[in-house]
Amino acid sequence: MEHILVDTQNGVRTLTLNRPERLNAVNDKLSTEIIQAIAEASADDEVRVVVITGSGRGFCAGLDLMDYSKRDASTESRHKKLDDLGWVGHQALGIVHCDKPVIAAINGIAAGAGLALALACDMRFMSEGAKVTAGYIRRGLSPDAGMTYFLPRLVGQAKAAELIYTGRDILPEEAERLGLVNGIFPEEQFQEQVMSFARTLAEGPPVAMTLSKRLLAASQDTDLTTILKQEYSSIKVCFGTQDVQEGIQAFAEKRKPVFRGK
Repeated sequence: MEHILVDTQNGVRTLTLNRPERLNAVNDKLSTEIIQAIAEASADDEVRVVVITGSGRGFCAGLDLMDYSKRDASTESRHKKLDDLGWVGHQALGIVHCDKPVIAAINGIAAGAGLALALACDMRFMSEGAKVTAGYIRRGLSPDAGMTYFLPRLVGQAKAAELIYTGRDILPEEAERLGLVNGIFPEEQFQEQVMSFARTLAEGPPVAMTLSKRLLAASQDTDLTTILKQEYSSIKVCFGTQDVQEGIQAFAEKRKPVFRGK
């Protein structure tokens, strides 16, 4: 890939957005690569956890407005080329439907669609030197990339309205207090701490992880009876795996289980 660095170690696939000179703002090429990279990680049995981060000082500054401003007005943007979802819609759905837990490692500024990228992930960690902002309103834009879906579910409707209408910056302490991020790490230890957490997740049972993620995604818009049925169906699948047998045996032997995804 041209604008994403892909690295897989110990079951953790790290996708590093790599346009540091533009704070990893998204152009046409990067938008395509994000969707492709997430799909490939979801389909790869060697991958158990996905970490998305950025190179240089930024996580992702959203749509590259400089690139957008240089386009020929007669040429359709990627928002029109794909379908009525646009790349931003496919980015959000790709992350939510990825069968692996996805962690956003917010190492620097996350703005607009860059923040929405992080919000679509299952978990978010933030560097002490980072900041986030919905940002759209500052440029005369309304939100996209799932911002108005994910943000209210994390912080509540009224606070989401404030953050979107003002477009103000949110620093790490407030982000953690609001529930936007799961934790904050010092800049000098940031990548190490995130990877340590990711490796711990990667040691978990892959089948149970995948089914858990699907249930969590479905629960956002599903009634209780339906989700109870889905939970029951999923746990029956788990009971049929070798990983459950290993988990029970490890419990009896007072040792750490070794899950193999079978």
